[in-house]
Amino acid sequence: MVIKMNYKERLKELREYHNLSQYDMAKLLNIKRSSYNQFEQQYDIIPIKRLNEVANIFDCSIDYILGLTNKKKYTNSKKEINEELSQERLKTFRKERKITQAKLADILNTSQSAIVGFERGRNIIATPFLYTICKKYHLSADYLLGKIDEPQELS
Repeated sequence: MVIKMNYKERLKELREYHNLSQYDMAKLLNIKRSSYNQFEQQYDIIPIKRLNEVANIFDCSIDYILGLTNKKKYTNSKKEINEELSQERLKTFRKERKITQAKLADILNTSQSAIVGFERGRNIIATPFLYTICKKYHLSADYLLGKIDEPQELS
């Protein structure tokens, strides 16, 4: 069961704190304002790579934007997602908790082949799946995506 995300308040709060309009954000992300509005209103799910761009613009963690923590920033956070490390960490997380690919697929309401794709690097994990794993298991999205080196246990 994918857990419903609620990041729209944080996106709006961060944008307004930095005195940026939706048009300004769209320009920074090189997308249309209507596309950014769709993300901010959560009518459309913000893809992981766009989410990372937003985190870099606001100099904050992905965990903060997703509402997984109130800590805005981690020390020594990297700007880029490390896709190889991400696939390795996802696989390690799953194995340490003795969760099969089929079971994780069931939890995320997706196919086992999608999990295989994430773990083999064919696809980067989708935002709702990442959020569900992080929320359910109290893990840091920044850590799973390879942006920080130390695991963060989130409450």
